[in-house]
Amino acid sequence: MSIQHALLTSLLEKPSTGYELANRFDRSIGYFWQATHQQIYRELGRMVSAGWLVAQDGPEDDKRRKKIYQVLPAGRAELMRWAGEPQEAGDQSQALLIKLRAEAVIGPLGLGAEVQRLIKQHQALLETYRQIEQRDFSSASLSTTQRLQYIVLRRGIMLEESWLAWADEVLPLIEV
Repeated sequence: MSIQHALLTSLLEKPSTGYELANRFDRSIGYFWQATHQQIYRELGRMVSAGWLVAQDGPEDDKRRKKIYQVLPAGRAELMRWAGEPQEAGDQSQALLIKLRAEAVIGPLGLGAEVQRLIKQHQALLETYRQIEQRDFSSASLSTTQRLQYIVLRRGIMLEESWLAWADEVLPLIEV
């Protein structure tokens, strides 16, 4: 996932100055997609150059005129294009969160198939974890080493169960 798509989503929610965007990003999307303020400003410049954003003069403040960034139709189209593509392994969960935020401001993006695909992947991983649990940790008398190994596996099981429960809440919202 690109930081640019996270920024496009945030700017579609509310056009902002770079400073406002960086602060909002820290308090929302930044919880699951990390970016420094310097990265945000650099990407804003690139997106203006790409024709995805326009930077309009805002009110004068402290003898400086601030730029307010707004998404142009080409930026909206890029976000829609990206949201329609399946994500690479390892990037899926974070990208899906941005796509859901994007759907909130753009409208239906057809994410149901992607969520269903991810559900199958998470179900398969959960099943693998449960098989390992049954095979390696079914004994009531585990050593400390085995219990520590098991607790790591339990974390994986809980993460997958939690993700699947969350996906069950997501599906009705995007398959309307």
